[in-house]
Amino acid sequence: MIKTFVACTTEVDDIDLAVEEIVSQLDLDVNMRKNAVGIITCHQESILSGAAKAISCALPFDVVGIITTPSMARGQMDNLLLTVTMLTSDDVEFAAALTSSLAENPRDAIANCYKSNVRKRPALILIYGPYMLQNSGDVYADVITEVSGGVPCFGTLAVDDTYDFSSCFMLYNGEHYTDKMAMVFIYGDVTPKFYVTNMVDRCAIDKSAVVTKSHDHIVSEINGREIDAYFEELGLKQASEAMHGLSMLPFLVDYQDGTQKVCKVFLSRTPERYAAFGGSVPEGCLLYIGSANKDDVLQTAKEAVQQILQDTDGTRGVLIHSCISRTMAIGTDTFVEMGMVNEMFADKLTYAMSYSGGEFCPTQYKDGVATNRFHNYTFIACMF
Repeated sequence: MIKTFVACTTEVDDIDLAVEEIVSQLDLDVNMRKNAVGIITCHQESILSGAAKAISCALPFDVVGIITTPSMARGQMDNLLLTVTMLTSDDVEFAAALTSSLAENPRDAIANCYKSNVRKRPALILIYGPYMLQNSGDVYADVITEVSGGVPCFGTLAVDDTYDFSSCFMLYNGEHYTDKMAMVFIYGDVTPKFYVTNMVDRCAIDKSAVVTKSHDHIVSEINGREIDAYFEELGLKQASEAMHGLSMLPFLVDYQDGTQKVCKVFLSRTPERYAAFGGSVPEGCLLYIGSANKDDVLQTAKEAVQQILQDTDGTRGVLIHSCISRTMAIGTDTFVEMGMVNEMFADKLTYAMSYSGGEFCPTQYKDGVATNRFHNYTFIACMF
């Protein structure tokens, strides 16, 4: 059984105080079992000040995670909030590993890391990586699925608050990287439950398009025509050429294999005038365009939390990530989604929530084999 404990601090500059607050809240002498691992989320300011590294080094177990924008834990919500979630157990084991660079060949980097570090089939893999425009997050999920034989993976990509996402660090034992991924292999009797919700069906336009030519997350042809014709038909050609011009519009991908539709966000036009999405859009899939607003974001989050509350007995912990694209639909009320989640959970279970640059969560987990997917515009949760 995994026990979950969460600590947080808003202290960025006084490093000693930040360490003291995290360590005291975790109360290691009382709460830590035989095995443990830490999941950290923080603003990039905690990296620059050294607070994140000091906290990681002060804890007697591996600590991995990401930088993010707003985080929430223990009822606190703040742009500068640093959270540490300790997963600990006497009978479940945790092993952390760091890949080599994902810049040149992400498939080999992830596969080699898995093969070099895994001694038996894990029950669950947690993954934390940087946002890298040149890579599709689906590649990461697909490789892990292939090399592990369908072990479920859950996690997120880092996201910062710079205009060009230039500081999307992931963290591994106090160090930070923009081109590597951390993985946590969890061994033992673990029965995770996964929750995925992206947008309500009424938001999707009742008209699909067939992707006829693509490579990973780059789409060059839809309905047998160039991308320009597709965006022109939708009246979105000009918006598609502007930086973040379509970031608020979710696209639904139907893989045509009976699995749950997956949300993707449009990122930009390539120099060849192709369309770059936040994740893989394979040939033969159906593509739907939708819209979302504050009410839609809150509705989908509410549905997920309601299901979690129905499934919990109050002894389990939850990790939650919500796509940064959802905050664009929310508008200026940055903390409204987190506030609603906090109000609904109250003191019913232990949880931590942060925003994400791309979400990893299975859409199906059956007979020990997961359909691992990479999502955008999505609220995901994993309950241990």
